[in-house]
Amino acid sequence: MERRKFLTGAAIAGAGAAAIPFAAPAIAQERKEMTIVSTWPRDFPGLGISAQRLAARITELSEGRLTTKYFAAGERVGAFDSFDEVASGNAQAYIAADYYWKGKHPGFAYFTSVPLGMTTSEWNAWIKFAGGQALWDEMSGEYGLKALACGATGTQMGGWFNKEVNSAEDLKGLKMRIPGLGGDVMAKLGASPVSLPGGQIYENLVSGAIDATEWVGPYNDYFMKFYEAAKYYYYPGMHEPGGGLAFGMNKSWWESLSKWEQAVITAACMEEHAGQYEEAMALNGTYLNKMVTENGVILKEFNDDIYDSFAEAALEVFEETRDHSPLAAKINDAFQKNLREIGGWTRIAEVAFSNQRNRVLGIDG
Repeated sequence: MERRKFLTGAAIAGAGAAAIPFAAPAIAQERKEMTIVSTWPRDFPGLGISAQRLAARITELSEGRLTTKYFAAGERVGAFDSFDEVASGNAQAYIAADYYWKGKHPGFAYFTSVPLGMTTSEWNAWIKFAGGQALWDEMSGEYGLKALACGATGTQMGGWFNKEVNSAEDLKGLKMRIPGLGGDVMAKLGASPVSLPGGQIYENLVSGAIDATEWVGPYNDYFMKFYEAAKYYYYPGMHEPGGGLAFGMNKSWWESLSKWEQAVITAACMEEHAGQYEEAMALNGTYLNKMVTENGVILKEFNDDIYDSFAEAALEVFEETRDHSPLAAKINDAFQKNLREIGGWTRIAEVAFSNQRNRVLGIDG
C-alpha cells in the first residue's frame, strides 16, 4: 500500500473511532421522564427558582432525553413528604435541605449544615475531596436514596426576632422556626424550635404563632417580607454557616441510568450548586441595604456571650448525635476532623486576608 493511501485511510478510521464515543450516548439513550418534587413553593425567589432552574437544565443538557416534570411543594406532595415520595419510587428525585430528614436519622443534618460548622467552600471541599460524598452515599443508601449537592446559600443570617436578644436568657421560651441541629441547640438554651416549610413561615410569624424565624439571607428573606412582623435581624447565623442542598434520587432508579445519564445529572447539579451560591453572594448586600433603608430593619450582631452559649449547647448536641448510632458517630467525627483541618487553612488564608482587606479598605458592611 502506498504511504499516502495508508495515512488517509488511517485518518478516516481514527476520526470514525473518535466520533463513536461522543455520538453513541445521543443515539443510544431512550427518552426517560423524571419526576422531581421539591420542598420549596413555585417561583420562590432564591431557593424555588433555583430548583426550577435545575430541573429545566437537566432536560436541556440531556437534549430532551431526560425530560423532567417538576412539582413545587404542595403540587404533588407536601414539602416534608418529598423524602418518602422518592424513597418509595413514586418520584425519581427531590430537591430539599437534607436536614429536614433529621427525624429519620440525625446524620442527614451534616449534609446540609451544622451549627458552628463548615462554610460553603469548606463543606464543598469535604464533600468532593475529603470523603464527605462517600459518607453521604452511605447515609442515603440506607434509605434507598442517592444524593448530590445541588445548591448553596452561603453563611446564613441568625434570623428575625420580635425583640432584642442581649443574652442567652432572652432565648428562653422563644418559639422559633429553626430546623436541623440548630433547632436542637436552641432547645438546649430554652427556646422552643418549630419546623415549618418555607411557605408557612410568614403567616405564623405575622399571627404570633412563632416569635422568631431563621430562613436564609437578605436576598431570599426580602421577598418573604419577614420585616413586616419582626424588625430585629441578627447575624451571623450559628445554625447554618454554609453547606449545601440536596438532589436526592431514588437509588434504584439512579443505578438504572447509563453512565452518560448520570454524568448529565451530576453536571447539572454541580452547575446549580455553584450558581445558587454565587447568586446569593451577588444579591444579599443589595437586599440587606433595601431592608435597612426602606423597611426599617434593625441589623444586630449576636454578642460573644450569646455565641459562647451557642457553642456550649452545640457540643452537647454533637455528643447526643454521636450516641444515636455508629453511623451517626462516624459522620460526626469525620465532619469535625475535616472542619478543623480545612477550617484551619481557611483561617490562615481567606479569614486573615478578608479581615486585613476590610480593615485597610474601610469595608464595614
